[in-house]
Amino acid sequence: MKRVVLLVTILPVLLIASLVCSGEVERREIGNLVIEGIPEFPQRIIDRMLQYRNTRSASLRSWDAEGKGIYISTRFGETSQIHYVEKAGATRRQVTFFSEPVRGASFCPDPNRRCFLFTKDVGGSEFYQILHFDLDTGTYKMLTDGTSRNGAMLWSNKGDRFIFFSTKRNGRDWDLYITDIERPEESEPVVTEGGFWYPGEWSPDDARLILVRYVSANESYPYLFDVKTRELTQFRPSKEKIAYGGAVWAKHGEGIFFTSKERIITEEIPWDVGNLEISDQGDKLAFTVNEDGIGKLYILDTGSLKYEQVPGIPVGQIYGLEFNPDGRRLAFVLNTPQTPGDVFVLNIDDYSLERWTYSEVGGLETDSFVVPELIHYETFDKVGKRPRMLPAFYYKPKGVEAPYPVLIDIHGGPEGQERPYFSASTQYTVNELGIAVIAPNVRGSSGYGKSYIKLDNGYKREESVRDIGKLLDWIEKQPEFDASRVAVIGGSYGGYMVLASMTHYNDRLRAGIDLVGISNFVTFLENTKEYRRDLRRVEYGDERDPEMRTFLTEISPLTNAHKITKPMLIVQGLNDPRVPVGESEQIVEAIRKNKSEVWYLLAKDEGHGFRKKTNRDYYSYALVLFLERYLLQ
Repeated sequence: MKRVVLLVTILPVLLIASLVCSGEVERREIGNLVIEGIPEFPQRIIDRMLQYRNTRSASLRSWDAEGKGIYISTRFGETSQIHYVEKAGATRRQVTFFSEPVRGASFCPDPNRRCFLFTKDVGGSEFYQILHFDLDTGTYKMLTDGTSRNGAMLWSNKGDRFIFFSTKRNGRDWDLYITDIERPEESEPVVTEGGFWYPGEWSPDDARLILVRYVSANESYPYLFDVKTRELTQFRPSKEKIAYGGAVWAKHGEGIFFTSKERIITEEIPWDVGNLEISDQGDKLAFTVNEDGIGKLYILDTGSLKYEQVPGIPVGQIYGLEFNPDGRRLAFVLNTPQTPGDVFVLNIDDYSLERWTYSEVGGLETDSFVVPELIHYETFDKVGKRPRMLPAFYYKPKGVEAPYPVLIDIHGGPEGQERPYFSASTQYTVNELGIAVIAPNVRGSSGYGKSYIKLDNGYKREESVRDIGKLLDWIEKQPEFDASRVAVIGGSYGGYMVLASMTHYNDRLRAGIDLVGISNFVTFLENTKEYRRDLRRVEYGDERDPEMRTFLTEISPLTNAHKITKPMLIVQGLNDPRVPVGESEQIVEAIRKNKSEVWYLLAKDEGHGFRKKTNRDYYSYALVLFLERYLLQ
C-alpha cells in the first residue's frame, strides 16, 4: 500500500493593549473577544447568517460494547460533547457536559467496564488531560498531571489497561506510558527514547504493541514492543527514509497490514491509502483511498487479499472507520460539500448503506450548495519536459453573472491537503456573496506523493508562494473571473501563505484574511511550544543555523510588511501553543505603520483556531463584512 502521513511565549493582555497605538485604533472587549478596528455588524448580516451558523456535524467515536448503538461527538450549544445514538435515526442522548470541547474519546472494549477515556484542555491551550468517565454513574476524574500534554489513548483488547503519550517527563518528548485502569495513579513509562512516539495497536493477545516514532511527514518508523520484556524492535529496518502510515495486526497475531511508500497489495491503486480498520474476526479489512482529494472506500478479504471498491457512496470524504463487534457492519463518517459529516453504517454482505445521524443544517436547502470542480493550472516549473500542473477545487457561484470576484483559500499544514468538505462559510461566500472560491493544493501538500510534499522544504519555501502567483496568472486568463477583485484567506501555515502573498502580490490583491498565521519564521520557531519545535524545524529549517536564520528572516512576512498596503483581517487565539499570539501582534503593528487598514480579532479563551460557537459566530460576521467592504465594492 502507499500512503502519506497526514497526519511562543504567550503575551499577557497588558502587553497586547500596549501594542495598540493610542488614539489611532479603537479597542473593545466583548466577553472573551478583544476587537480592534472591526466596525459594528449590520443586523442584516447577523440575520442572514443565522441558518449558516446553526449547521452541525457528527463524528464517530465508537460502537457500544454490545454493538447495538454508537457514541458520537457533536455540538448542541457552545462546544462539542459526547452523545449516544441507540439506533439508526434515533434521537441522540448527550453524555458529557463541559464548557470546553471534549476530544479523543476512547471506549473500553470490556463490556463489564462501562467507561471511556477522553481528553480536554482549557482555553485552546492544547495541554490535553486524560479523564475517565463512568457511564453508569456519570462521574469522571482526571488521570493525568494537569500540566503536561497527553493523548492517543489506546485500550488493550482485554480492556484492563491502556497506553498513551505524555510530555510530563521534560515537556518536550512524547514518551509512552501504560496505565492499569484499576491503578491509574501508577502509570508506568515504557518508552522514553526521546522524540515523538504514539501507539499504533495492541496485538490480539495484548503481549505486543505496534509503536510509531514520527520524524516528519516523509519519515516515520514503526516498532514492535514486547510488553513484558520491554524490548523495542524496529519493524522492517531500512537505511532509506520511509514514511509509514497506519498499521494493524492480523487477528492471529502473526502478521501486520500497514501502509507505506511502497505498493504491495494495492498495486493497481495509484493513490494514497489512508485509514485502516480490521474486523475483530480478522477476515475483513476496510481502507480508504485519497483519489485526487476525493475519498473512496474499499473492503479487502484478508484471506485472499482481494479487495473491491464499495459502490454507491456519494462524492466526499470518508473517515472514522470502525467495524461492529460482529464484523458484519462498518460505521464511518461521510462528509460531502453539500452535507455536514454524519455517521453511516455499511452492511458488509450486500454493501447497503444506512444513515444513523441527521445533523441539522439550519433549515437550509443543501441541494443548492455548490459541489466544487477539480481543476488544474500550470505553474512555473516542469515535471520532465511538461509544465507542472497544480490541482485546485473551484466553487462556482450559481445565479450570479460573471465575471466573479475570487477568494483564494489556502490550506494549512503545510503538509495538509485541500479536500471538498462541507463548509458553511464557503457555501455562504459562494451562494450569498457571489464570490468564487478557489482552493489550491500548492507544492508541499499531501496526497500527491513523497516528492510533491518535499517541494517546499527549507530553502524552497517561497516556491509555494510562487504557485499562488501562477494561480493569479491563470485567473487573469479566465473570462469568468474579475482579476481586479481577488483576495486570499488561510489559517496557520495558510496564514503565512496569505501574508507572503500580500507581500509579493500586493498590487494584484484586494485584501487578505490571516487566521493564526506565521509572520516571522525565526520568532515562530523560537516560541512555538517546545514539544513541536524539532518537528517544525524539519519542515521549515533550523533557525539556530546562521545561514538558515538569515534566509528565514529575509523571507518572513514581518521583514517585508512594508509592502502590504491593502486591508487585512487578522484573527488569533491568545492561548495558541502552535503559532503564538506574538506572531499576529507583531504583523498587526507592522502593517499599521503603513497606514493600512487592519481589523484584528483576538479570543482570550481560544488557541489554534476558534472552537467555541460564540467566538466562531463573531469571526464569521467579521469575515462577511470584511469581504463586502474590500472585495465586493
